[in-house]
Amino acid sequence: MMMARKQDVRVPTYSISVVGLSGTEKEKGQCGIGKSCLCNRFVRPSADDFHLDHTSVLSTSDFGGRVVNNDHFLFWGDVTRTLDDCVECKVHVVEQTEFIDDQTFQPHRSTALQPYIKRAASSKLASAEKLMYFCTDQLGLEQDFEQKQMPDGKLLVDGYLLCVDVSRGMNRNFDDQLKFVSNLYTQLAKTKKPIVLVLTKCDEGVERYIRDAHGFALNKKNLQVVETSARSNVNVDLAFTALIQLIDKSRGKSKIIPYFEALKQQSQQSAAAKDKYEWLVGRVVKSHNETWLNVSRRMQSYSEYQDYVYLEGTEKAKKLFLQYIQRLRQDHIERRRKAYLSVLPRALDVLVPDLNEIEHLSCPKAAKLLESKPDFSHWFVILEDTPWDLTSHIDNMEDDRIPYDIMETAQAADVYCGHLEKLRNARKKCEMKKAFKENLSASPFITPGKPWEEARSFIMSEEFYQWLEEPVYLEIYSKHQKEIIDKAKEEFQELLLEYSELFYELELDAKPSKEKMGVIQEVLGEEQRFKALQKLQAERDALILKHIHFVYHPTKDTCPSNPSCVDTKIEQLISSRCPYPYDRLYKDPNVDRINLVILGKDGLARELANEIRALCTNDDKYVIDGKMYELSLRPIEGNVRLPVNSFQTSTFMPHGCLCLYNSKESLSYVVESIEKNRESSLGRKDNHLLNLPLTLILVNRRGDTSGETAHSLIQQGQQISSKLQCYFVDAASTGLGYGRNVNEKQISQILRFLLESKKNLNLVSSSPSIKDLVDCDLRIVICLMCGDPFNMEEVLNVLKPHTYRPSQFGVGGSVLLDLPLGSQKRRLELLILSYHASFNIRKTKLVHGYMVFYAAKRRASLAMLRAFLCEVQDIVPVQLVALTEGPVNLLENLTRDQLTEGEEIAQDIEGKFLNLQCGQALPKLEMFFSFFKDVVEKKVIIEASHMYDNTAEACSTTEEVFSSPRAGSPLCNSHLPDSEEDLDPSPQHILSRDDMSLTPASRDHSKLEDSDSLPYISVVSTLESRLNNKVPPPLKPKPDLSYLDPGSRDGHRRSLTSIAWPTCEAFDPSDYAEPIDSVVKPRNQEENIYSVPHDSTQGKIITIRNAIKPQSNGSGNGSDSDMDTNSLERTRKASIVTKPVLYRTKCAKLGKFSSYRSSFSVGSDDELGPMRRKDEDVGPQGPKDNTTNSYEADGEDPRKRNILRSLRRTTRVYRIYMGKTV
Repeated sequence: MMMARKQDVRVPTYSISVVGLSGTEKEKGQCGIGKSCLCNRFVRPSADDFHLDHTSVLSTSDFGGRVVNNDHFLFWGDVTRTLDDCVECKVHVVEQTEFIDDQTFQPHRSTALQPYIKRAASSKLASAEKLMYFCTDQLGLEQDFEQKQMPDGKLLVDGYLLCVDVSRGMNRNFDDQLKFVSNLYTQLAKTKKPIVLVLTKCDEGVERYIRDAHGFALNKKNLQVVETSARSNVNVDLAFTALIQLIDKSRGKSKIIPYFEALKQQSQQSAAAKDKYEWLVGRVVKSHNETWLNVSRRMQSYSEYQDYVYLEGTEKAKKLFLQYIQRLRQDHIERRRKAYLSVLPRALDVLVPDLNEIEHLSCPKAAKLLESKPDFSHWFVILEDTPWDLTSHIDNMEDDRIPYDIMETAQAADVYCGHLEKLRNARKKCEMKKAFKENLSASPFITPGKPWEEARSFIMSEEFYQWLEEPVYLEIYSKHQKEIIDKAKEEFQELLLEYSELFYELELDAKPSKEKMGVIQEVLGEEQRFKALQKLQAERDALILKHIHFVYHPTKDTCPSNPSCVDTKIEQLISSRCPYPYDRLYKDPNVDRINLVILGKDGLARELANEIRALCTNDDKYVIDGKMYELSLRPIEGNVRLPVNSFQTSTFMPHGCLCLYNSKESLSYVVESIEKNRESSLGRKDNHLLNLPLTLILVNRRGDTSGETAHSLIQQGQQISSKLQCYFVDAASTGLGYGRNVNEKQISQILRFLLESKKNLNLVSSSPSIKDLVDCDLRIVICLMCGDPFNMEEVLNVLKPHTYRPSQFGVGGSVLLDLPLGSQKRRLELLILSYHASFNIRKTKLVHGYMVFYAAKRRASLAMLRAFLCEVQDIVPVQLVALTEGPVNLLENLTRDQLTEGEEIAQDIEGKFLNLQCGQALPKLEMFFSFFKDVVEKKVIIEASHMYDNTAEACSTTEEVFSSPRAGSPLCNSHLPDSEEDLDPSPQHILSRDDMSLTPASRDHSKLEDSDSLPYISVVSTLESRLNNKVPPPLKPKPDLSYLDPGSRDGHRRSLTSIAWPTCEAFDPSDYAEPIDSVVKPRNQEENIYSVPHDSTQGKIITIRNAIKPQSNGSGNGSDSDMDTNSLERTRKASIVTKPVLYRTKCAKLGKFSSYRSSFSVGSDDELGPMRRKDEDVGPQGPKDNTTNSYEADGEDPRKRNILRSLRRTTRVYRIYMGKTV
C-alpha cells in the first residue's frame, strides 16, 4: 500500500518565463542582459554545458527551424530540483526574447505580431513540435543534439523572472533599461502571476545600478530581488527557487542571500574542488611527458575529477593539468641544470686545472678554450637546437654531459668564478704549505721526536699560520717528523755500521750484558747522529739491539739493507745472466723425497714399515702440511756391518733413522748398531751418517712382560736418547692396542722433524775439509758491503762467469772460472757474498783468499772491511778493491782519505790494492792475476793450517777423545761452539708440548738400578765426538757420565784396556792411514815450523812444529790437495814460515777497539756458554779452559797438550795423518 501511494504521488511541475530587455541593438545595446545564460545555468548547471554566447541575430532558416520554430521565445527544457523542504519539483523554463533578422537587422516576422512587452506578459504559450534549445551551434544541426519537444506543444506560465542587467553594458543606458523594466513589470503585474526581480551579471555589477534596482523593487509591492551571476553560478538556483515558493504558497520561503556572501560560498566550494583535483593530478601524473588525453581517461572514475569538471569545466581541468605538467617540466629542467652545474667544477678541474692558463680569461673566452681540450667531448655536448632546456637532451638520462650552451648562463659564470677563486686559494695554500715545510726544515729547534705542542710556538708568528688550519699543520708536521725520524734512523744505522769493529770486538750475543751496552753508548754518545734520537731513546735502543742481533745472527732478513741485501741481489743477477745454471745439471734428485731407515730387531722394523706404507697413497706418497712427499723406507733388522743391512747405499742416502725397541735386548741392538754405523763413518770423506737425525721409539711390547717393567724400559730409553743426542718417543703408553706401534700424528711429527733436519744439513756442510773442493782448485771469497752506492753488475762483468751454481753455504752465489795460473789451468770458485755472510764462511769453511770491496765514499764500507780483516790469518792473501766514482783529483776529501787508508792497510798486511772507477771502462780480469798467483803459492800452507786447526779443535773439546778403540776416531760430540751463534738451538730441536709423543729425552741422569743397567751403555761414550764439523747442530747439554762410566769420574784419562774393542772384521783398512809416529813433544818457539805434505790423499805424513791451536774464529782451513808432486815438493822446501797470526797484529789501523775484547771476561749468561760455566763450576783447583782464547800466554792449550801427550812416542815429533781424520 505504501509503495503504491508513493508511486501515485505526482511531482509538481512549474513553468517559469524569463523576461527582460530585448530587441534590436538600438534598444538593448551590443549584448543581451543575460537571460539566456541564466536559463542555461539553471537548466544545465555543469560547466561544460554552460555557454556564454547566445546570439539573437538569426538567419531566416534558423528562425524557421524546429528549435526557434518561428517563435520569439525559446524552450530550455525541464529540470528537476529538490527544494529546501526536500520535495522534488519539475520546472519548465522558457525565455521570452526577440530574434533579429541577420539581413534586415529587424525583428523576424512571426505569428504573433504584438510588441515584446505584450508578448512577454503572455501566460499561454503554444508552438507545435518546438524543440528544446541548447546553444546557438544547435541551430541547423538539430540532429546532433538531443531532440526534446515542448510538452504538448504548449505551456501555461506560472511565474516570471524579470531580469535587469546591472553591469556596464555596451551602448546601453541603465536608466533606459530600468524604464523598460518598469513598463514590463506593469504589464506582468496585470497577469497576477508571481514576479521575482533578478539582477544579472552581478560579477561585473555597478554599485549604483544595483542600488537603483533595489530602489525600483522597494517601490513595488512584495517584489523580491535576487542578485545573480550566471557565469559564476551564484544564486541562479535561488532565483528560480524563490519564484517557485511564490507560485506555491505552501512552500516555505527561502532566505535571500546577498550576492557577495553567496559568491564566497561558491568560491570556497570551487577552491575545495580545485584542491582535491590538484591532489588527484599530482597522484596520477608522474612525468612531465604525460598527455591530457591519457590522464583524463584515467581520472574519469575519480569523484575529485568529476566535481571539479562539474563546477569549472573540462577546459579549466585541462588547464590545471597543463600547468602541473609545466611545473614538472620546470622542476626536471632545474634538476638537470643543478646536475650540470654540479659537474661543471669537476670538468673545469680536469680541462683547465692550471691557473696561469685561465687567470685572465672571462667565462666566454674560457668556454672557447674548453673546446680545444682533448677531453672536451667527454664532459660537454654541443646540441643542434638551442636552448638546451627545449630539446630532448633533458630527457636523455643516460647522457650526463653538460650542454655547451649552459656556459652562456649566469650560473655557469658563477661556477667559473668559483673555480678561479679555488685555484687562487689552492695556489696560496700551496705556497703557505711550502713555506711552512721550509720553515720546519730550516728550523734548528724542530728535532726528531719533538711534539707538535712544543713546535707550535716557533711558527705562530709566521704569515702562513693564519692561512692553514690546525689539521693541515698537524698533517704536514707529522709527515715532516716521519721524514726526519726515518732519516735520523738511517743515519744512526749508518753510524752503527761505521762502528762495526766495536760490535765485533765486543763479541755480542742475543742478550748483551749491561756493561757492553754501556760501552756502546759511551763510544757512540758523542756522535751527533746518536744525539739526534735523544727524544726517541726507546727506538734508538731498539735499533742498537736490532743491529746487535744482526751482528750475532747475520742473515738476509736481519740485514739493514734488506731487501737489497748483496746476497739476494747477487743471486738474482747471476741466475738471470746464466741460462744454464750449474744446479740444473747437478740438482739433488731427492728434493721432495724422504729416505727413512727403520732400525729394529725381531720384526719391529718391518711391522712399522708396513704401518707407515698403509698410511701412504698407492705410489708411496705421504702428505705433510699439505705438500706431497715421496717416502722411501729401508727396514734393517740384522748386522749393520753387512752390506745388505748398510744404512747407506749407492742409491739410498738416508735422511733420518727410527730406532725401535720393546725390550732390553732390542734396545741393546739399537745402541750397538748406531755405534757400529758411526764408527764406520768416522774418517771417511762422506760422513753424512754422523749427522743423521735419530728418533728412539718405545713401541708396544708383545707377550709376557714379567721381569721387566714399562718404567724401566722408559727410563733406559731416556738415558740412551740423552747419550745419543736424539729424541725419545713413548708410543707404547698411548694405548693404541695390539695392532699399532705408532699413530699417524706421531709419524707426521717425526717426518716434520726429519724434513727440518734435512734442510739444515743441506745448508751446513758436514765437514769443512778439503773434500769441499772436489770440483775446483781454489776457493776465493769476494766480500761486498750491503748498501754501497755502486752497481754490482760491474763486479760480475769483471769476473765474466761462464757458469753458475748455488752456494753450498746457504748464502750468495758462486761462479767458476778456469784461468791459466802458472804452468797449468786451474779452476777457481769465487763466492760472491756480503760481509755479514763472509763472517760465517770465514769461521767454518776453507778459503784460500779474500777479495774485499769497499766504497771509498762510505765510511761504513771501510769500517766493515777493517772489522772483517781483523780476524783473518796473515797466511791468507787479501785483495783490497776501492770503488770510486772518478779520478782521484776530483774526489771529495773523505773519499781520498779512505782511498789512502785502504791502500795503507793493504801495504801493512802485504796485500794487493786496486782502485776501481765505477762507470769507466771495465778493468780486465788479468788485473787480479797477481793476487790469484799469491793464492796458488800459499794454497798448501793454507790447507795445512786449516786441517791442523780443525784437528786440534776437535781434540781440545773433551778429555775423553781416545775412549774409542781407534786412536784416530774422534767422538761424535766432541765440539765446542765455534761462535756465539752455536749456542742457539735450531728449530729442528724445538717441539711443541702439544705434540706430546715427540719430546726431548729426559735430562734426569740418576743412576740406573743394578738390575736394569746395561753392559753396553759404557760404549755409548765412544760416540760423543764428531770431527770436521765446525757448525754442528745446536748444542745440547752434555750428559753427566758419572753414573754410566765410573772410570771417568776422577777426570783421568781412561785406560785403553777398559774398552771393549770391536772384532777385526769391523775394521776397514782403507779408511785409515797407518801411523808412523803419533808421539808429540812440545818444542820451543824457535823450533816451530810447518812441514808441507807430499800428497794428502796417499796417507802421507806431514810434520807440523809449533802446532799451537790458532784463534778459534780465524779463517785458516784445510782440505785435500790435488796439486802435483813436484809442486808439493817445491812448496815443502819453501814452507819454513813463522806461525800464522791475525792481520790485526800487523796493521795498526785494524782492531782499534781490541781493548774492549779483553776488558769483558764476564758477559751475559748466553755469552758465557755452557762449557765456560761448567769450567767455572769446577773451581780454582780443577782444570779450566777458556774456549774463546786460542792461545795461552805461557804455551799450548793444556787440554790439547794432554791429548798429544797421550800419543807420545820416542821420536818426540808432531805427526798428523793427512789422508784420514785423526
